[in-house]
Amino acid sequence: MKRLKAYFWPIVGLAAILFSVNALYHELRGLSVDEFIASFQAISLGSWLLAIGATLVAYAALAAYDKLALDHLGHHHISIWFITVCSFTTYALSHNFGASVFSGAVVRYRAYRSKGLTAGEVGVLVAFCSFTFTLGTLMLSAIVLLAKPDIIERFAEFLPIEMSLTTGVVILALVGLYVLGSLIGLRPIRTRWFQLHYPRSSIVFRQLVIAPVELLGAAGIIYFALPQTGNPGYVVILGIFLASFSAALLSHAPGGLGVLELVFIAALPEMDPADVLAALAIFRLLYLIVPFVMALVVILIYERSRFLAQRNGGMP
Repeated sequence: MKRLKAYFWPIVGLAAILFSVNALYHELRGLSVDEFIASFQAISLGSWLLAIGATLVAYAALAAYDKLALDHLGHHHISIWFITVCSFTTYALSHNFGASVFSGAVVRYRAYRSKGLTAGEVGVLVAFCSFTFTLGTLMLSAIVLLAKPDIIERFAEFLPIEMSLTTGVVILALVGLYVLGSLIGLRPIRTRWFQLHYPRSSIVFRQLVIAPVELLGAAGIIYFALPQTGNPGYVVILGIFLASFSAALLSHAPGGLGVLELVFIAALPEMDPADVLAALAIFRLLYLIVPFVMALVVILIYERSRFLAQRNGGMP
């Protein structure tokens, strides 16, 4: 049973990749490599700079997730520089490996334990950051569904537009209940290993502002890389990104390989598939590959410094 659990998520991720690649093959049978290269080369320098700026916004927001979680736990002594580096490394690795909650927990555990957090507090921090991401996804999904209710037809033509409006209202009502809980001041949940306190209202209101920013930035990378011809607009691109990124995370496929591309190609029939693939290639380069390489460098430097400190007797 333990062996089965160890291989379960890798098998799920592999199955998602194989299914997506097979579906993509049927979607892109008429696309040539030359067309893809031409679309990639057609992206202007200005679009590249905007996409890079959107990447920086996304990763800055992820650092704010960690800072908000630490404020919730009462750890105000940790420097913003350490938080930024730790957050960047965590997400750069977890976005590429899949099963981001688990792979991100390992990095955060090693880093924040060195700053005095208990194992239980690190667990709460990981859960808080995951919830902040979920909160941002829900809020933006509701806004997109209310602003562009016909977007639901891009994913399932048989679903009525009214369903978008109803779903958007229900999601915002749930967010409102979460805010209300902070204003009332619900009691903490105590277990044998840790205490789970409901976030203070000041934390919750900061969450509402910070939570969507990372997703807005990440979707902006793709939007800026797409050509204007046939482009349905940022709100629609944001909605498709929320659906594709959520599907990629749920699939546990490393980097959402194939899943992201499949959803985008299917949801943007009015655009040239080569242009969509070129934009997604830039997204993978800026949001996944470059941060991943940088994160490996950070880990090597950090582990080397810890090793030297231990050898010199400066660290337990």
